[in-house]
Amino acid sequence: MELKIKAPLDLGFYPMVKFVDEFNADVAKSEKQLIAVSVIRNQGYTHTLKMDVFKDGIDDERNCKVVERIVKTFLWVYGGYKIVIAGSKVIYEHIAKCYAADGERAFDNDFMAGVYEHPFEVEFVACPNCAPETNESASPVGRHLDGCRIGFDAGGSDVKVSAVIDGESVYSEEIIWHPKTQTDPNYHFNGIRNAMLKAAEKMPRVDGIGVSSAGVYIDNRAMVASLFIKLSPEDKEKCKNIYLDVAKTIGDMPIEVANDGDVTALAGAMELNDNRVLGIAMGTSEAGGYVDGNGNITGWLNELAFVPVDMNPEAMVDEWSGDIGCGVKYFSQDSVIKLCPAAGIELDDNLTLAEKLKYVQTLHANGDPRTTAIYETIGVYFGYQLAYYAKFYDIAHVLIMGRVTSGTGGQILLAKAKEVLEAEYPELAAKMQLHIPDEASRRVGQSVAAASLPLIK
Repeated sequence: MELKIKAPLDLGFYPMVKFVDEFNADVAKSEKQLIAVSVIRNQGYTHTLKMDVFKDGIDDERNCKVVERIVKTFLWVYGGYKIVIAGSKVIYEHIAKCYAADGERAFDNDFMAGVYEHPFEVEFVACPNCAPETNESASPVGRHLDGCRIGFDAGGSDVKVSAVIDGESVYSEEIIWHPKTQTDPNYHFNGIRNAMLKAAEKMPRVDGIGVSSAGVYIDNRAMVASLFIKLSPEDKEKCKNIYLDVAKTIGDMPIEVANDGDVTALAGAMELNDNRVLGIAMGTSEAGGYVDGNGNITGWLNELAFVPVDMNPEAMVDEWSGDIGCGVKYFSQDSVIKLCPAAGIELDDNLTLAEKLKYVQTLHANGDPRTTAIYETIGVYFGYQLAYYAKFYDIAHVLIMGRVTSGTGGQILLAKAKEVLEAEYPELAAKMQLHIPDEASRRVGQSVAAASLPLIK
């Protein structure tokens, strides 16, 4: 495997897209068989891929490895509580073992079961043409600008809140908070409520509340959210309705809660006045969101933090999922921090993760040349990963936001990603535009876009 553009600080980087493309090329020259991979989520929504693999017995290990990574991608892009493998009993048995409750991917099993409130399953179908058909749904979202609205964006290190009157922001503020270290749910409730009240004070009334928040939200409920990671299981259950409960204390008005990645995509679609937008927020973690060709949100999970990026067996482990080589370690503050030793930058262990990122950004702003290689390395990661994302999303625009992209570091990152696409995937480079908003929009754009979520009746 030879990369035309190498990651300066990570020469062992093995892009997922290269791994899949090389597999497909080798299968095409070998004895092969057809299989189907499906994921099924709430209301029976299904996504199915039919693909050729090596015939059973030729290279089972490689078959199982590539299909497992695709299954992993399917789960975190589309979401689902059920996997169906059709056409290969060998591959099915491997996937069933991996994704069992006590298997290597037990985290994925437990997470999906919790999100969809349904036991996780892996099923075998003998005939690939008998696999479930793709059955997808999308719904209109946002772009409502009438009335007096609160827009709220909850991140892992700060919240951004806006007061928006008839589409114009009359107030925006960033407020520091530390939800991921707190064990008392009152900290979260009061932090959210106090920020929203600040915005409410700037308007004659509140007609609606729109929330952008890290995590998985179904029917405005926080099914899984890293903001509540330190809470007890009982308190996490109570916090599923936290935004609905806060809204009730402010007044009787509609509220809409969406994943922060989806709101990133919505902000981009509104700014660009176009669709087919993939939004990526690089902050405490990596958040993804997507607006399709009709301007709708798809209902997909879009939790790109857990999508495979790197097939290097020495890739860094994600402490939460236990998997290696996934997005959270490549497109978040973790990525900046993990690359510091290779760049020759020492970090104080007593600093928080957010403080470490800020320290690196301060070095960069002061002209420290070592930081450039960090942003270039992340840019190489991103360029190759965009080519992988393009296998699952129809992308016309990519918009990146989040603290990692602040300042000129984000521009270096994006320029390197473009270089990768132009060198390796010119057909994608020709149709995929990469954008980074100005600094003011980057800081508060998501909270303003969030304000447009609810439909005021």
